[in-house]
Amino acid sequence: MMSSLSMKDIHKSFDSNEVLKGVNFSVKKGEVHALLGMNGAGKSTLMKILSGDEQPTSGSMTIDSKSVQFQSPLDAIHSGIGMVVQEVDTSLFPTLPIYENITNLNEQKKLFISKKEQKTIANKALKRVQLSLDVNELIQNCSLQEKQLILLAKVLSSSATYIILDEPTAPLSETETAILFQIIRQLKNEGVSIIYISHRLSEIKEICDSVTILRDGAVEYTGSSSLSIDEMIQHMVGKSFDTSKKQTRSISEKKLLQLTDLEIPHKKSSVNLTLHEGEIVGVAGLVGAGKTELAEAIFGLSKAKGKMEINGNKAQVSSPADAIKAGIALIPEERRRQGLFVDESVSVNVTLQLLKQFTSFQWIQKNKEKGLAADLINRLNIKPNSTTIPARLLSGGNQQKVVIGKWLQTDSSIFLFDEPTKGIDVHAKKEVFEIIHDLTEQGKGVLYFSSEWQELLDLSDKIVILYDGKIVKTLSREEATFEKLVYYATGGDENGANHHSRNEDLEERLPTPLSF
Repeated sequence: MMSSLSMKDIHKSFDSNEVLKGVNFSVKKGEVHALLGMNGAGKSTLMKILSGDEQPTSGSMTIDSKSVQFQSPLDAIHSGIGMVVQEVDTSLFPTLPIYENITNLNEQKKLFISKKEQKTIANKALKRVQLSLDVNELIQNCSLQEKQLILLAKVLSSSATYIILDEPTAPLSETETAILFQIIRQLKNEGVSIIYISHRLSEIKEICDSVTILRDGAVEYTGSSSLSIDEMIQHMVGKSFDTSKKQTRSISEKKLLQLTDLEIPHKKSSVNLTLHEGEIVGVAGLVGAGKTELAEAIFGLSKAKGKMEINGNKAQVSSPADAIKAGIALIPEERRRQGLFVDESVSVNVTLQLLKQFTSFQWIQKNKEKGLAADLINRLNIKPNSTTIPARLLSGGNQQKVVIGKWLQTDSSIFLFDEPTKGIDVHAKKEVFEIIHDLTEQGKGVLYFSSEWQELLDLSDKIVILYDGKIVKTLSREEATFEKLVYYATGGDENGANHHSRNEDLEERLPTPLSF
């Protein structure tokens, strides 16, 4: 059967960095085709090319045997390409009603659509995704799950016949996921093709017909989704990582932080976790696993129930102020939104937690503030070396060092790093790792929340793995391997419930150890 959509020999380079290396990718009409790969494999870049956000360095695309070239997302929309992005809020207008959000793509195709016609289109689109909402409701009043289905309805209303779903079940409950799968099967019956991007491999087995796996910018496998989950992991991981024996560091027996049945908000689950003095505990999980929610619960951003002890004493942390007073520091995932005053100077940002040290009768002693800031800037090697430059003008890596730096001269003993290397370069990552090691040498404890498996393996003394808000596995530094992290984070469990019989030996269910 001739492919309905085909991308042939796609190359994409950013300066001297070749991200896609001759990728061939095709989707048949009415097919659900999974696109898999580890972070950095090239999935996002390939889909940006297909959706018109990027142009390939070379290669060709055809839809229904007709050659196409997209110079903009609107070109892709006109050719029947739709995308439901992972960050749905970036594609919806919060202060506009549902019907205007759903029909704005149609308005781009026609000069004018009456309000009555807009509402009719919106109601029809919502019905198609099994969502019962008043189309006059503002988007900002909708839940995340509702927004995702509204975005899908928007894409369908534009007559999209090829829909890209990027981590669509990350914010969904099991019931909501079942409804989404029902919608996908109905769309498939209508001849709509779905490109399904997910790290949840058990879902691939359930909903997808075919699989393409990228590794390092090239196609590693394409074919039936009948692959076992272990085989998928082997194709995704390859043999490019270090499997050498890791040395266990000597960790103090003193407990800095102990969580007992601490709730993760919105996940209907609780966590038990211990962090020792001088220890780095990696918290592994995919998008939607509950990593950020757990970090925010510990930091008092959500009034989570449960027991927390710090240095052996019961702690009541119901707000960030309580957390800071208790010695907890948070380096958040969204540094520009949650960790910085982007329009303020580096000096203001880096000394934010130190105001008491240079205030007198509510007056800020500017020279002392500037001196403290200069010391931290030099210590952290922040570039440019300026106390007055606005934080927004710094690179991502230097912004992150500012976010970390503001905690370094406080009394904090527990540091929560949530995806700290997101969007920063290799050199900046190395500097962040050095800061973390310096903290542990001072007896501080670090919880390192990340979906970057290699970083977790390199840094952590032990790793706890979250799946749907629950710790499903704890691995010591010596036990942890790339394969085991992927296995448990994608839904594998001690009983192999997703894809193996319960009486098999666990080691037989894990991917075969790689050898060189």
